[in-house]
Amino acid sequence: MKYQLELKQLVEYPRCRIYRNFIRTLTGDRSIRTNGNSYLFYFMLLCSYANYRTSHRRLEGVSYTLTAGEWICPLSELQDSFRLRFQHQVLSILQFLEEQHYITYSVLGKNRLIKFSIQNWQKDNTVLGYSYPCKKETGFFFFPISKVHELIGLGKCSEMDILLDMWIHAIYNDTQVTGSDLGPVVYFRNCTGNPLTNYTELAERWGRSRSTVHRILKKLESLNLLTLVPFAGSSGSIIYLKNYLSTMFSISDVMIDKEEVALALSLPVHLPDDETAVPEPSISEQIVIPDDENTIPKPYIKFVIGKVADLLQTQGLPCCQCKQAQYQLSNLSDSRRDCNIYSLQIICPYGNMAYQFEMTLIPRQEPHTLFHTIPTTELKGEDIHA
Repeated sequence: MKYQLELKQLVEYPRCRIYRNFIRTLTGDRSIRTNGNSYLFYFMLLCSYANYRTSHRRLEGVSYTLTAGEWICPLSELQDSFRLRFQHQVLSILQFLEEQHYITYSVLGKNRLIKFSIQNWQKDNTVLGYSYPCKKETGFFFFPISKVHELIGLGKCSEMDILLDMWIHAIYNDTQVTGSDLGPVVYFRNCTGNPLTNYTELAERWGRSRSTVHRILKKLESLNLLTLVPFAGSSGSIIYLKNYLSTMFSISDVMIDKEEVALALSLPVHLPDDETAVPEPSISEQIVIPDDENTIPKPYIKFVIGKVADLLQTQGLPCCQCKQAQYQLSNLSDSRRDCNIYSLQIICPYGNMAYQFEMTLIPRQEPHTLFHTIPTTELKGEDIHA
């Protein structure tokens, strides 16, 4: 008997690779504010300075020996990197990080030099096996994801902390994360495989108000650092990072097509138990459903098509904004009881088909409920004519 073996590695994402020049670039961008008290930016900046192996550095006529995870520099240099007005603010941050067991530090050279050591540096980075010192402006280091959750939970996150949190949680081309094949998507690893999030969740995560989170994300988008893909209703938004692929893998970045993102997602559609309680969509008169036998009642199907139309309208499909457009639904031959597949055509007022989609409705049983199901909608589409 012959067998075909398929082997897939399961990755737990215990740490993230961070390039030093990326941190340097962010530090030099004064348009991104650093006022907050989560300390993620400050600690990651210190890690970007840390040495990979034993080396020597000469400052003020004295040669200092630095082991893995250590670094020494003028206090004024840290003050400039931390973007603080006073040196006592730098010392306060270092003192806090030492109390939280992230670093140890000492003040040398008549209070003008800072020597610090990153705790557990060798545990996270010695597996690289470097046999030479890593230059300060190049190379990368590994940052434990567990420390990200610890630091952002300490208090209000700054704009820089928020950007770094999203960067560390970016996923690209992972079959287990929906939409990651289209570009580097922010996914906070909630075990759903769905990167959809909303301002309420993000506000709770970052210790900010919903309005502040909305303002910060819009600002970062205007700075060309991310692409925000909103969805209609309470579905939420998806966040894609720009310049991620060129920074992490030295390959060309991809353009995020919001329309393509919308069609790549499997969005849950919640329906009432009572068929008569299903609200009719505003485009109900524009929907044409054949009298063929359907496993899903027509009011439910019309409700789902209304949701689909809202989704596509949000993504800018012109036909979905027309009050004369017609939504023509038909069963496909391979429809089954457990997976209902339809062809959905959006026809322009002149009778020419403009868009065609394959719409799949998959019943999903709601947790802790025996009989009630939640259909999940999947869309695949193509533009038939411009």
